[in-house]
Amino acid sequence: MGPLKKAEHFLLKNQLEDYICDANKVISFKLVRDEKDFFDDEAVFRPDMAHQLFGDSETIFGYKGLNVQMYYSAANLNTYINVTYSEKIDPSNFDGVHADNIVKKISEFVPARFTTSQDQFLSTLSAEKIFQPFGELKHVYTTNKGDRERKFEIYKADVDCPGFRDYHSHLQTFILWYIDAASYIDVDDHRWNFYLVFEKYSKGGSPMYAIAGYMTVYNYYAYPEKIRPRISQVLILPPFQRLGLCAQLLQAFYNVVAGDRSVKDITVEDPSESFQRVRDYVDIKNCMSLKSFSSENLKQGFSKSLINEVQDRLKINKRQARRVYEILWYYHTRKNNKDDMKAYRLEVKTRLNQPFMKNRRDFEKLKKSLKPDELAASLSNMNLEQRHEYLQLRYEDCVNDYERIIDRMTSS
Repeated sequence: MGPLKKAEHFLLKNQLEDYICDANKVISFKLVRDEKDFFDDEAVFRPDMAHQLFGDSETIFGYKGLNVQMYYSAANLNTYINVTYSEKIDPSNFDGVHADNIVKKISEFVPARFTTSQDQFLSTLSAEKIFQPFGELKHVYTTNKGDRERKFEIYKADVDCPGFRDYHSHLQTFILWYIDAASYIDVDDHRWNFYLVFEKYSKGGSPMYAIAGYMTVYNYYAYPEKIRPRISQVLILPPFQRLGLCAQLLQAFYNVVAGDRSVKDITVEDPSESFQRVRDYVDIKNCMSLKSFSSENLKQGFSKSLINEVQDRLKINKRQARRVYEILWYYHTRKNNKDDMKAYRLEVKTRLNQPFMKNRRDFEKLKKSLKPDELAASLSNMNLEQRHEYLQLRYEDCVNDYERIIDRMTSS
């Protein structure tokens, strides 16, 4: 490539870069309760991620001054999609390069029932006043955070609720923007349950609703004749975050399954750090009422009776019970007492060291089946000093994590 061609190529590349837009900044969502909300710029919220629709770069190509509006009616979730821009790339000026077809890309993930007409969308808002939540009311929550009292209701629904399949097809579109590695679920599988959070508010003296978030739960089989519910997806929409709704949603679910003798215990599918903190908070609050988790009994060790009680009374599985056990023991430990802290540290490090102990047992098995060179290749490169350093770092990470959870528990 000659100097002139290189210069032309460099110039073209720079010009094309001017048409690259950050999807997370140009896409805007709204939950529209009335026409006023439609035109209120402060009602906008943005996605956390866009790679599941627009690739790892999270960019949209071919536009300047781009604005992608995805508005949902707050109760019925009727959907409006609109794309505006100040300039769109002209393929004739850029070697036939075309702009991304944004509506087509989004429509691959959004149900067919959406409109690009502002007037048509606004006409659907009159139906908001007759909306009724799906399923059975399980929990009512009132919060005074902020400048006013707000009331929320949590419902349990399933795919047999009339109209819910279509409703869920719109609701689940949010997960692509807020839950990493999200995927749509098969609503034809009757083992799914859904827990929906709605804000209940009054307009003109009439009660109305706005979706605030939801959780999906899949009921796995547990031998010999029980089920093991697994929490799959949990999302509180951005306008409703930091109101304690995730904890209330989780507690409502716990209240449903706690007295169900067919439930063995509860699991969570790949919990995020933020959800795990909420889960810890709720589980700690519940476990503090159990005899097994008193300060005296905690120091007796992670006993079988403790595991049985927490599983029977609260449906908390063994792994999560161990985590709560360590957090509450740390909570009750006198931090200025060296003996108390040493006992706690050894207890946690013993648990952290278990994978190494398992490796030792595996080593004995390997010795019988492998040649010396094969055996050497299969062993970890971590020596004793490195292992001690690793355990200390992991212990410190645990304590720091536990302190954050305890701070929330004591401040609430």
